[in-house]
Amino acid sequence: MKSHFMQSLSLVAAVLPLTAIACNDHAARQYYPRQDSSATSATGSGTTTGPTAAPSVSTSYTYSLASSESTAVPLSSITASATTNSAELPTLATTYTAGAEPTLIEGAPPLPALNLNIASYPPLDRTPPTDSDEVKQWKAEVANSGITIPNIKPNVAGGCPTNPEAVANAGENGNCWWTCGGCTRDTDITTCPTKGSWGLTFDDGPAPYTPALLKYLDEKDLKATFFTVGSRVLSYPAMLQAEYMEGHQVAGHTWAHPALTTLENDQIIAELGWTRKVMQEVIGVTPNMFRPPYGDIDDRVRAIATAMGMYSVMWTRISPTQTFDTHDFDIQSGLFTPEGVLQSWEFILGNASKLDTGFIALEHDLYQQTVEIASGYILPDAIAQGFDITPIVNCINQPLANAYIETNDNSTNPPAASGSGVVTLSSGAAGSAQETGASGSGDSDSAISKGMSAVLGMTLISLVAAIAILV
Repeated sequence: MKSHFMQSLSLVAAVLPLTAIACNDHAARQYYPRQDSSATSATGSGTTTGPTAAPSVSTSYTYSLASSESTAVPLSSITASATTNSAELPTLATTYTAGAEPTLIEGAPPLPALNLNIASYPPLDRTPPTDSDEVKQWKAEVANSGITIPNIKPNVAGGCPTNPEAVANAGENGNCWWTCGGCTRDTDITTCPTKGSWGLTFDDGPAPYTPALLKYLDEKDLKATFFTVGSRVLSYPAMLQAEYMEGHQVAGHTWAHPALTTLENDQIIAELGWTRKVMQEVIGVTPNMFRPPYGDIDDRVRAIATAMGMYSVMWTRISPTQTFDTHDFDIQSGLFTPEGVLQSWEFILGNASKLDTGFIALEHDLYQQTVEIASGYILPDAIAQGFDITPIVNCINQPLANAYIETNDNSTNPPAASGSGVVTLSSGAAGSAQETGASGSGDSDSAISKGMSAVLGMTLISLVAAIAILV
């Protein structure tokens, strides 16, 4: 029998007015009460108290971990204000030279030299201009792909509350907008087909603490999928090479991390194209998977990505308001405590136990806090519980080589842009909606509209009741 230790925390915090958070927060979750960032954290049994405010509510975080690392940073030290002197930042265990052979990927070319012409790339963290020669070439690629791009107007910033027309049309019979209602298409990868499997992913890097995560994964012989931001790749190219050479899957996460449904077609093409380009220049191959920032995708974004040869990878979602989001990103902003993240992980495991498939969860390698909570607590617990932890491409029963356009075995994993206008992982292939029987849409347009209206009108009492049901 596994040994377990129990940790619980009662947090008395000011409950601020319910805030609509759709694409404003990092993940695509919709509504939750914000915790006060000045509240402290505690391990074991204890109480933390925020500033006096009315009304207030006690929220109890109770979770059970099968294991944690003996060297883990204490939860009380994983805080929004945690900072590290630059001299103490982790470094890569190995840096790779030009010509190194990626032995874990059959048919891959030698690693290219890092001779990036920084000036030839767009400014960091801004949606690139659309009048460059490169974007014109990618626009022609989309136009000649045989994929029809739906005539769907871009959303306005602000998510579901500011786009009532799009929300009303967000279901599987409309624009299939994942953010508001959770609609998915057969081309979206949302789960692993085998129960007990976990498609391990980290978003938003490479970043200064990515080397610490890579070190931990290497020690535990784990591989993950890293959804990388193009601007970060340009800033930390050696980290991307290390991820790739050490057998992790690397995939795209746009150039500047925008909500893609708010962009014009040409801007989406630029976001995906520049990310694809810098990754290919750094590692020598081109990823054929990407994750839309905030999970913000609809049929227009899907079609453009398909025309550019990319599958979308989401995270598992079991209802319009419940996703497999650890909320680790929110420690840095103070919206979540580490204990709250571990409670989210507990919810994920509880919901995963009810699935006939495996799952994909949302985590990040952008911040010190996200790396510390993953390597110190979440991953040790998952290992102890016996999950089969793999990158996305392996969790859908494909070899690592199939994650890149140049090494993809087209006979078993047809390219996204096949010219047919229809794309699947192959009919009934492992990981496809046909195989898993889980398209993920589930909700009609009217149900989504009613659900969002109900959430908007939720009172404090019903919020507490909802939390109690989840617990």
